[in-house]
This record gives sequence, structure tokens and C-alpha cells, in this order.
Amino acid sequence: MRNDPTTASASGPDIDTLIAARLLALRQVQALSLADLAERSGVSKAMISKVERAQSSPTAVLLGRLAAGLGVPLAQLLTEEKEQPQRLRTRAEQEIWRDPKAGYLRRQVAERRGGGVELVEVELPRSAQVDYPRWSGKPYRQCLWMLEGALRVDYGDERFELSPGDCLDFGVDRPLAFKALGRTGCRYLLAASPE
Repeated sequence: MRNDPTTASASGPDIDTLIAARLLALRQVQALSLADLAERSGVSKAMISKVERAQSSPTAVLLGRLAAGLGVPLAQLLTEEKEQPQRLRTRAEQEIWRDPKAGYLRRQVAERRGGGVELVEVELPRSAQVDYPRWSGKPYRQCLWMLEGALRVDYGDERFELSPGDCLDFGVDRPLAFKALGRTGCRYLLAASPE
């Protein structure tokens, strides 16, 4: 696994404030009440309210449920909306977020522009597991390329075990679970694109 000094700022008050603002804005754009989003996502109204007030550091699982309930990619909760995406995104400019519970690290390598491709680098610590529900919005495809370690992906009823160099194509139309296998964590790249 890489040792990256920028990961120290991957979570905390600044990212919690950004998540709070993005969640509230996305909920309001869809004219959803707290109760509506709670019903769609399976997250309590009280927890949604805490996240929207930046009083709670949400986990990857919680963010996944909220994104699924809103029908948006997870990146929309973790990155600011920019009028004009940059052509060059240096490593230092790529947003990073660390799950406060599982230690999952997510780096937004490239934002989705228009109907294009989004790239996300993920690091899962040893034995960490992250579960996501089926997305309720417009489905999209993902392609996962294993870089380091070993990973198990449960895609609905299908199970896949990946090693470095392996590539898996799947959608968000079924529940997903990612689990790091072996003695170390794992690192992989996700490319997401519209179906």
C-alpha cells in the first residue's frame, strides 16, 4: 500500500462541511423532505439531519445509502460542483476522503464531465468491508482494475475475487460489497461511466 502524506487531511471538519452542503443541496434540488430521503435511503431522518449540519462524520456505507437514495454517484456528495472542470488535475488537487470507521480511502482522480468517465482510486485497509445498496437513480457502469492486494466483490448474488491486474465490469443496479482479502489491504482504480 502507498504511503501518502496527503491522506492526513482526508477527513475532518472541512470534508464534513462539504458533505453537509452537498447533501442538503442535492436533497433540495430534488424537493425531497428529510422523511422522503430517509424512506428512499434507509437512513434515519435524525442521522440525515446530523450529516446536513456537519455534526456527524459519515461512513462510506452511510454515504453510499444516501447517494443511492438520491440516485447520484457518490462523488456528488464528496466533491464541489465546478463550472468548468480542469483539464489537468494534479495529485495535490484530487479530493481525498477517508471513512472514519473502516479507514477506506477514496481519491477523486478525475471528475465525470458531461457523459464522460469518472476515475476513483480506492484503498481498503486489511479486512475492511464496504457495502452499498442498489442505486435508485439512473444506473451507471463501473470497471474495477486491481492494482495491489486482493479484493472480493459481491455484485448481487455473484461473487468475484480479484488479484493485481484483474479487471471487473459491473453496474450499480444490484447491491455491492467490497472486502479486502489477505494479510494486507488493497488498492484499485474504479472507472465509472453512464450506461
